[in-house]
Amino acid sequence: MKTLIAASLKFLLTVFLMLSFAPDVNGQILKRLGNAAERAAERTVERRVEKETSEKTDEALDSIFESGQKDKSPNSKTDNPIPSGNETNDPISDSQPEINSGNTDTPNGKSVPQSIAVYSKFDFVPGDKVVFFDDFANDFIGDFPSKWNTNATGEVVSVEGSPQKWFELKGGYNLSYIPDVPTLPEEYTIEFDILALGLDSQTSSGAYLVAILSDDALFGDGKNFVHASIPFCQYAAVGITAVNRINGKGEIRSTLAADIRDEVNAQPHIAIAINKQRYRLWVNEEKYIDIPRMVPEGAVIKALKFNLSGVKVGKERIFITNLKVSEGGLDLRRTLISEGRVSTNGILFDSGSANIQRQSMGIILQISQVLQQEGGMKLKIIGHTDSDGEDAKNTELSKKRAEAVKNALVSVYKVSADRLTTEGKGETEPVGDNATPDGKAQNRRVEFIKL
Repeated sequence: MKTLIAASLKFLLTVFLMLSFAPDVNGQILKRLGNAAERAAERTVERRVEKETSEKTDEALDSIFESGQKDKSPNSKTDNPIPSGNETNDPISDSQPEINSGNTDTPNGKSVPQSIAVYSKFDFVPGDKVVFFDDFANDFIGDFPSKWNTNATGEVVSVEGSPQKWFELKGGYNLSYIPDVPTLPEEYTIEFDILALGLDSQTSSGAYLVAILSDDALFGDGKNFVHASIPFCQYAAVGITAVNRINGKGEIRSTLAADIRDEVNAQPHIAIAINKQRYRLWVNEEKYIDIPRMVPEGAVIKALKFNLSGVKVGKERIFITNLKVSEGGLDLRRTLISEGRVSTNGILFDSGSANIQRQSMGIILQISQVLQQEGGMKLKIIGHTDSDGEDAKNTELSKKRAEAVKNALVSVYKVSADRLTTEGKGETEPVGDNATPDGKAQNRRVEFIKL
């Protein structure tokens, strides 16, 4: 106690001496304290305004993207969908889904706090002509998928709580998984969903899923290729690595800053856009790679490949589903202005509902920009479905989907409602074969027609 009293008296004496004999210093300290207080007050006001603005934006967006299953807890900060092409929008929780392939496993179950408002600025636009789609719906559980090739092994599985099937990749050295994607054009997009189980603080910094575009149709790298590596490391943010080779010579090897540790634990949606030499990659709504001259100019890209490396066999398990490759991905704004109409299957909805999936906002954003520029333009929005289900229900569903798109344009982007009309044509005007997954994906589309 005496020691404590002595220390307190010493402190008070020091303060007294400073105030008595160093008035200039004291004035500077008080001035700095005053400035600090002023800055703190400004930051408080800014945070309050930002919070209120974010809440109002979220309210408008939530009315469009209603999942039907929301956490009513006052402390809830997330409304994460299970990201897949035509599926339910059940939130990810801390439950432990079962992997049905003869074994069971448990995920980390982490969910990512995410404001839905960010999707209003998401600028990925998928291609408008599907050239490959696989959700493994026609494959048997436990089989290697019929539309893929490999020098390794893997199997199709089901996951409890998830309506679609998943393809489990096996890690190893120099192993490749090659979907039957045709020779690719100069402009195309690639999308797929990832499920990662068993990741923890021991997961290696060398654990990656690598997406490869190559002029070699088999298992080699080829003379011309592009790599992008999605990391699964959990103890540190290791970044996303971009690598290319042009005519046998490496030109780019860059690791771009990215902390996606939470994202890879919450079933992320990966989107890639190739526009001639330009290469862009998004994880969910965030764009991490945008390199203008990454793709080898003039090279014929014959294969999309996936490699998995650095994972611990039997502990860390990686799955993908809803792989979609689409020709196009061009700027829809120019097409709509010059031709007066545009059709896209990039606006996605939950299966059997008119709930717009968040990654569709890139297209809706572009349509809103056209309407802002062309002040006198009016549009008809037409919804189309595939042939699954009853005709009458599909017609009604297509009407509701067209209305949902209109509601997004009005509520989020402030387009006047009297400039937009809607129509639903159901399954009556197919553009693809409804007997195949690719054809069905083409038929699920939205048209915008200038009036």
